[in-house]
Amino acid sequence: MDKFKIKLVYGFFKVLSLLPLRVLLALSDCFVYPLVYHVVGYRLKVVRRNLRNSFPSMSDKELKTIERRFYRHFCDSFMETVRILSMSREEAVQRMHFVNPELVTNYLSKGQGVMMMLGHYGNWEYQPFLFLNVLESEKQEGFSVYRPLKSKSFDHLYYKIRTHFDGGVVTKDETYRTIIRLKRAGKPGVFGMVCDQSPSRNNLHYWTNFLHQDTSILTGSERIAVKTGFAVIFADVEKLGRGYYQTTYHLISDNPQETAPNEITEQYARLMEQTILRDPAYWLWTHKRWKHHRSDQASAEQPQTSSTDSGF
Repeated sequence: MDKFKIKLVYGFFKVLSLLPLRVLLALSDCFVYPLVYHVVGYRLKVVRRNLRNSFPSMSDKELKTIERRFYRHFCDSFMETVRILSMSREEAVQRMHFVNPELVTNYLSKGQGVMMMLGHYGNWEYQPFLFLNVLESEKQEGFSVYRPLKSKSFDHLYYKIRTHFDGGVVTKDETYRTIIRLKRAGKPGVFGMVCDQSPSRNNLHYWTNFLHQDTSILTGSERIAVKTGFAVIFADVEKLGRGYYQTTYHLISDNPQETAPNEITEQYARLMEQTILRDPAYWLWTHKRWKHHRSDQASAEQPQTSSTDSGF
């Protein structure tokens, strides 16, 4: 039964992906957005709570405007992501413009791996398009780090989307082992890690003020960078129009072993916050980002037993 569901879900979205993006965005306007926002109200209470707490000085009218723009973008980005299943390399290059990819390639050319820190902003599924531009065949490798979805059908779907252009995918538990494998093979790698999720109770290691709220930030990217010597780079995304984005890279550290504890994580939090404040509508407000409190840390804290317990 599971295999049938997997094939059915993948087959449906594969056929849908054959439509031009302009048609998919028209479907978003006419069907997906009204259904998700007005009929279902998908996680509407979560979105409203997150927006109110993040922007306490905004009026109800201002928050409502962001809310509506967010849901339109949320539905658009899903259709944009579906399109990847049938997207050509030529179209991918047009959809995501990388302003300064040389910041990445310069480290790779010196044999230094890169830890790419990003958030659920814009369309993060377009970030692996970088691999089409910068990786030298047989000499370098690129990976998206992900958490497997509970739904096997959609987990398979997103696996197909993320590997459409031959990029690699690894789970958080496979990341460190993959880095060691690449080092032994003499290959520098790029690992893209979405770092704005809410940590599990066992990973409440660092707290900061983020969007006017006491917030725990994932530290796994920093811990692995310190252990491996990878350069750490932040991906700053801007939406140029429906289906079009650009990314500008900012160096956080190219010598993480010499940074103070949590310095990299704090810099990431500040850069991510700046990106969100530039236009809040394009961040993923449906996440239950602030479900933990500092009191949860004391009750759940336990010794770290493995470098792969990174909580990506």
